[in-house]
Amino acid sequence: MKELPSLGQLETVDLRQAWAHEAHSFTPWLAENLNRLSAALGIPLELEGQEVSVGSFSADLLARNPQDGSLVLIENQLEQTDHNHLGQILTYLAGLEAQVIIWIASDFRDPHLSAINWLNDHTVDPFAFFAVQVKAVRIGDSAIAPLFEVMAKPNGWDRQLQQQVASQAGELSALGQFRLAFWSKLLELHPEQAQWGSANAASSRWHPLKNSSLVVVTYISVDCCGIFVRGRRGQSLEESRDLLLQHQQELEQRLAVPISDGEGYGLSQSLDADAREPATWPKLAAWLVSRQQAYVEALEEIVSTPLETQP
Repeated sequence: MKELPSLGQLETVDLRQAWAHEAHSFTPWLAENLNRLSAALGIPLELEGQEVSVGSFSADLLARNPQDGSLVLIENQLEQTDHNHLGQILTYLAGLEAQVIIWIASDFRDPHLSAINWLNDHTVDPFAFFAVQVKAVRIGDSAIAPLFEVMAKPNGWDRQLQQQVASQAGELSALGQFRLAFWSKLLELHPEQAQWGSANAASSRWHPLKNSSLVVVTYISVDCCGIFVRGRRGQSLEESRDLLLQHQQELEQRLAVPISDGEGYGLSQSLDADAREPATWPKLAAWLVSRQQAYVEALEEIVSTPLETQP
C-alpha cells in the first residue's frame, strides 16, 4: 500500500506576532507587498503614497490601478472595525477622489459589513468598496504568512473581472485602444523615445532620472496630455515635493513652472486638447517630448540624491 503524505495543520497566529504596530509595521509592509492584496482582489495595484494628507487626517495608503488609472484608497486596521475608521474612509473618499476603497481589518462587525454592502448597492460605477479581513497563519514552525479574505465586494465583481480578463486576452477597451494608438504614434514620430519603453495601453510613461529618486511622468487622457514629477514607487508625495522645494527657485526659473507646495505632484503641466481626434496627436506628442526632455535635463543637472537612498 502506498504511504500517504504527512500534511501539516494551518494555524492562525496573533497578528501582532507578524506586525507589532499598525502604522509602523503593517502599513509599510503592505506598501512593499501590494501584490499580495492584488492577488486577493484580482486587480493590479501600484503604490502612490503612504500617509497621504487629507485635511487633518492621513490616509494609510493610496494606490493606483494601472489598467484604468483609477485611484485606490486602502485603510488599515489591525483590530476589529469601528465607527471612527468608517467615518475616516468616507472623508478620504471625498478628499482624494478615489474610486476603489479597500478597508482592511482583523475582524469586521456586522454593522460595518452592512455599511460596505449598502455603499456598493447605492453608488454607481466606477465606485467599489471592499472589506478585507487580514490573518496571520503558519504551519508548524514555518514562517508566518499573511492571508487576505474578501468579506464584502461589489455585486457582480467576479463577472467584471472575467470580462476584464477576456478583454485583455482579446480586444482592448476603447480607452486602451486610444492610449495604445497615441503612444504608437508618438514613437513613430519620435523613435528616440523608445528608450523609455514600447507603446502600451497605460495612461502614462515613466522616465526615471539618473542619480536621483525622482521620475518624470508623461500622460495622456481624452481631453489633455500632461507631465509631472514624482518619486519612484514607494516614495511618498511629500518626500518628492520636499526634494523639489529644496531647489525651488532654480527649477521654477529653468522650467517656468511653479512647484506646488500643497496636494498633488510637483512641476505639473498640461495641454488641453481633444486627444480623441488623431489630427491633434502630432502636436500633443511634440509638446510631451519637448517638455519631457526639458524636465529631464533640468532635474538631472539641478537635483541629485545618492543612489543608495532611492526606493
